[in-house]
Amino acid sequence: MTETHGFGGNWTEEKLKRVEKYLKAYATIMNKQNFRFAYIDAFAGTGYREEKKNKIDNQIFLFQQNDIKEIETYSKGSARIALEIKPEFDKYIFIEKSRKNFTELLKLKEAFKDKEKKIDLINADANSWIIDRCNNYKWQDNRAVLFLDPYGMQVNWETIKAIADTEAIDLWYLFPLGIGVNRLLKKDAGKMPASWEAKLDSILGTNEWKEAFYNEGTYGTLSTFKLVRTMGSPGRC
Repeated sequence: MTETHGFGGNWTEEKLKRVEKYLKAYATIMNKQNFRFAYIDAFAGTGYREEKKNKIDNQIFLFQQNDIKEIETYSKGSARIALEIKPEFDKYIFIEKSRKNFTELLKLKEAFKDKEKKIDLINADANSWIIDRCNNYKWQDNRAVLFLDPYGMQVNWETIKAIADTEAIDLWYLFPLGIGVNRLLKKDAGKMPASWEAKLDSILGTNEWKEAFYNEGTYGTLSTFKLVRTMGSPGRC
């Protein structure tokens, strides 16, 4: 049984539809240019996404119940969507650090035999690989679309900066605001663990978020004043 990378719901489906639409337009435009162009997926997972069905057709259940162990469908992940885009990219690069997921990702070459020579599968840390490629590659004649959809706060600011410095990569970055940053921001900045502060510094590229998110003010009556630290709006950062 093919192992899947489970996540998402309606938002995941909508996200992948938008990526597919963009990649089709990008490939169409770039095929008219003189650049070689690649699709890079830095957190490729298994190449699939798993979507569980919540409703079962009664007739299907009656006639096929002996064959149903668990009602699931295997849907296309970003990796498979990119490989099915027409016109084709010159190169497909899929990065996945998890050895377990990477083992499943290897099956993409079997599923897309016609593109086997175009597919590069990388079992490595995405930040390290991307920074090295950005800094040590001749981008004058090359272009790429880079899809960053991390599982959490894995992407460092240095990686984003290296991508920008190439001036040749179109970046899709699904920033982990709800599942990452907001969860680390405690109401009282003084109670935040040092490791959390370091992680926020790493993903935001600065420690100025402290001033942006937390404000000091003086409140009280004419006889009593108190210094209070309050959390500001995330929209200010």
